[in-house]
Amino acid sequence: MKLRSLGERELVSSIREEFSAKTKNLVLGIGDDTAVIRGPKASCLLTTDLLIEDLHFTVSSHPPRYLGRKSLNVNLSDIAAMGGRPRFALLGLALRKGLGKAWVRGFFAGLKAAAMEAGVTLVGGDISAAKRIVVSITVIGEAASFIRRSGARPGDLIFVSGYLGDAAAGLRLLREGYRLGQDKRADHLLRAFLDPAPQIALGRALSRRRAANAMIDTSDGLSVDLLHLCEESGTGAEIDLERLPLSPAIRTFEKKPERLALQGGEDYQLLFAVSRGKASKIAGLTKRFRLQQIGRMTRGKGVQVVNERGKKRALAVKGYEHLLE
Repeated sequence: MKLRSLGERELVSSIREEFSAKTKNLVLGIGDDTAVIRGPKASCLLTTDLLIEDLHFTVSSHPPRYLGRKSLNVNLSDIAAMGGRPRFALLGLALRKGLGKAWVRGFFAGLKAAAMEAGVTLVGGDISAAKRIVVSITVIGEAASFIRRSGARPGDLIFVSGYLGDAAAGLRLLREGYRLGQDKRADHLLRAFLDPAPQIALGRALSRRRAANAMIDTSDGLSVDLLHLCEESGTGAEIDLERLPLSPAIRTFEKKPERLALQGGEDYQLLFAVSRGKASKIAGLTKRFRLQQIGRMTRGKGVQVVNERGKKRALAVKGYEHLLE
C-alpha cells in the first residue's frame, strides 16, 4: 500500500495504536494537540511540527522573517489549544546550498521575534544540510489544567475565534502572484497565511475559567479539526452556515468564501465546545478575541452543515492533507 493511499489520519491512528502502552507520568499521548506529562507542580506539554520547502512554503513567496515566525507560531498554537503557556523550544533546521546569508539572518530574526513575543526561550537543537529546507521545532509548555479534544458533549455550543478561511485565501493570492504591499485589500489575507498569530492568551483564559469542555486549533481546516473533536468526544456536530465568521477581505476576493471557511486550513484559530450553562463564562472574551458561536455538538457521528432555511447536509471532510499535498 502506498503512503498516498494510506492517508494521514489512517497513519496517525495506526501509530497511535502501535504505541498506546501507558508509562509512568504520561497523562496524554498521541491523539491531541500536545502530549502531556505529569510534572511536580504543573503538567508539561510537548509538541513538534515540520515545515518543508515546496510543501508548506516556497522561498520565492514566503519572506524568511515571516517563515521564522511561522515555524515557531504553528507549534505555539498547539500549546494554546491545550490552554497552556509555552516556555522552551528546540530547533531542527536543514538548509540547502545556495541560500544567502540574508535569508538565514531573516529567518532567525523572525524566529527570535516570535519567541520574544511569546516568552519562549530557544534552548538547543541541530542544524544540517539537505536538498530542501526543513524546519522542525519542538515546544515545551506547561499548564496547571489543560483542555483535551475529548471532553465535548451533545448540546455543547461550538465557538471559534477570529476569521475562517483567510489563510487559504491568502495562499491562493500568493499563488496568483500577489505580494505584501502591492494591494492593501489583499494584505490581510496574505498575512493570515504568512504570519499566523497563535491564540495563547485566549487558550489560557479558557483554561483559567474552566469554560471549554474540548478544544483544538484550526490548523487543518474546520471540517477536519471539528471532526477530530467529534471523534475524540464521541459526538456529532452541526454548523450554521450563516454564522461562519468571514472577514471583509475574503468576501472581496472569494465568490464562495464559505467553502474556504469550512475546508481551508492554517488559520490557527481556536475551536472549542462550551456547555450552555457555562456560556456566560466566556462573555467577557467575546469581543477581545472575536469569538463566534457557529453551531452545536450533537448525538451521533459526523458533521452536518445547516443553511439559512434549516436544511441539513453532511459536510465533506476536506482540508490540508500532508501526505497528499
